Amino acid sequence: QVQLVESGGGLVQPGGSLRLSCAASGSIASTYSMGWYRQATGKERELVARIASGCSTNYADSVKGRFTISSDNAKNTVSLRMNSLKPEDTGVYYCNAEITTIEGALVVSWGQGTQVTVSS
Repeated sequence: QVQLVESGGGLVQPGGSLRLSCAASGSIASTYSMGWYRQATGKERELVARIASGCSTNYADSVKGRFTISSDNAKNTVSLRMNSLKPEDTGVYYCNAEITTIEGALVVSWGQGTQVTVSS
């Protein structure tokens, strides 16, 4: 079993910043990748940013230059620094991880989600 716990969401004004964090725990042997997805009301869940264990990253075009993803492989954590936030960044942000368990299984885990609201 692998659990992901997110923190750091909230309400922020346009142009402001937030930092999201996610910690993975459980039967973890290694982390292949970790990332953040978001889902706005009435829309499908979409990739925001992802980082692989080798530290290669990819971002949604809409957040490039504003968001930065980072990870600590030793601690199985991932963070998302969000700057210059826009109202269209509003949504529930979900942490995602692809993990190899101690038992040798490759599992994809999701956090419970954290709300980010950008509004004046």
